[in-house]
Amino acid sequence: MTADEQEHERRTFVPPDAFDFEDYLYVYGPRLTDDRSDEEAALIWRLLSLDVGHDVLDVACGTGRIANRLAQRGCRVVGVDSSTRFLDRARSDAERLGVPVDYRVGDMRQLGFSARFDRVISWFSSFGYHDDPGSLATLRGMHRSLRPGGLLLVDLLSRDAFVQRLPPGDGGLVQLDDRDDGLVVSRWRLDPGEGRYVADRFCVRDGETRKVTFSIRLPTLTEMRAWLTEAGFASVTAFDELGQSYSAQAQRLIVVARR
Repeated sequence: MTADEQEHERRTFVPPDAFDFEDYLYVYGPRLTDDRSDEEAALIWRLLSLDVGHDVLDVACGTGRIANRLAQRGCRVVGVDSSTRFLDRARSDAERLGVPVDYRVGDMRQLGFSARFDRVISWFSSFGYHDDPGSLATLRGMHRSLRPGGLLLVDLLSRDAFVQRLPPGDGGLVQLDDRDDGLVVSRWRLDPGEGRYVADRFCVRDGETRKVTFSIRLPTLTEMRAWLTEAGFASVTAFDELGQSYSAQAQRLIVVARR
């Protein structure tokens, strides 16, 4: 590993416990229903013009909810994530569904593939947790992983929409999710100098309160296009959460780039 790569390794904005497995399922589980996951997999399939037999790399695949569905549709899928617990869940679900997915522990900034895949995906705000050089290193690794003419899809929270939702003042956007067995309180604010949103999340369950703070880079479409071009991609197209042309009112920024 070079000195620059070692520095990138240190420049992460995600503490080790930011995605505690049980807390993650508690916070996001009610939202990530089977119906929603099916719809998202169908959208990815359409935007990437996927077909049976395509080789797909899912970067930061988490619990495998998208990777397993693409495998069900006939793709050959490799999933990479830094969390062994998430990967254990992904493998268990893949076995239950009877689909073969190759799950591997890895750092998205150090992808070791070369012209291996027809498609690469990064879904559900899995991109942007590192500094800008680390994000660019990730995109370059994704570019290397693709065969000529291959496509990359990255799904991000739209910075335009996020800014529009912020109330006046410095308090940020606060959301309270009251559960029968606990409570989740989240506060989001924008660091305009770094182009990142900063999140404070309080999770109350099993009689304990845990707080974690993390931040995610929110590149504008202009910035994302510049990064992808610098990483070697030939063209970039932007969509909203419905797969329609991106606009300032879009809640998500989905970019599809061709190698």
